[in-house]
Amino acid sequence: MTDYLLKSLCYDGQVRVYTIDATEAVAEAQRRHETWSASSAALGRTMIGALLLGATLKGEEKMTVKVEGDGPVGHIIVDSNGKGEVKGYIANPKVNLPLNEAGKLDVRGAVGTEGSLTVTKDLGMKEAFSGQVPLVSGELGEDFTYYMANSEQTPSAIGLSVLVDTDDSIKAAGGFMIQVMPGATEETITGLEKQLAEIPMISQLMENGEKPEEILNRLVGEGNANILEKMPITFKCDCSKDRFARAIIALGAKEIDEMIVEDQGAEASCHFCGNHYHYSVADLEALKAEANS
Repeated sequence: MTDYLLKSLCYDGQVRVYTIDATEAVAEAQRRHETWSASSAALGRTMIGALLLGATLKGEEKMTVKVEGDGPVGHIIVDSNGKGEVKGYIANPKVNLPLNEAGKLDVRGAVGTEGSLTVTKDLGMKEAFSGQVPLVSGELGEDFTYYMANSEQTPSAIGLSVLVDTDDSIKAAGGFMIQVMPGATEETITGLEKQLAEIPMISQLMENGEKPEEILNRLVGEGNANILEKMPITFKCDCSKDRFARAIIALGAKEIDEMIVEDQGAEASCHFCGNHYHYSVADLEALKAEANS
């Protein structure tokens, strides 16, 4: 298991902590979308945030995270679920910015500071649950933290970190989510705040070989965590030729006929993974017959 997420309860159930290594999943997205450094960091952080929130769901439940800022990368959309699967895309993958004042990738500059973060959860009910908050930072970790406090009334601390190599490939990607449970003592909260203030960048620790278990110990101290689950994380897209075919049928027979006459076929490509699907004239004739039936 290369990428995985640890779910744990700490300090006798006073705090829930998730720590994650999502390096391969973010690297897969970087390869598929050919993102440049600033876009890679923005997309990667959103994917990690969506995975951390998605880990609170059950199996087939899923969620979509949409970041819409006024920065050059445009909107970012990421889907995740309760099984640790994730896919995502970014409107402008080719953004490279000078490093910020701290000498780090300028995610705030890429995402922008005006806009919104929206989380839509499909819990298998009639209506999807949706919550939206304004962007408070553009760095994304603070934005996800603000979302948890305001939309879900859960005091949390979320850290998201992506380390991009000079050739734009992903060296390390990971993060954590700490949720304070009702009844947590002041002593526990103060101790956590101290640990958070001192912890180095997560992706730097991971590049140095640290796993989610070691990062968990850094956050809560040795012996204070009870690990409940180790969940594999994967980049997974559920697109298929059949799925796109259903979308073509929904366009109606007249539109399909125009594709046949004008283009002698059709090409569909998936935003999330970049896979292409070709439909010949014969394919389209069959889909037109279905649209007419």
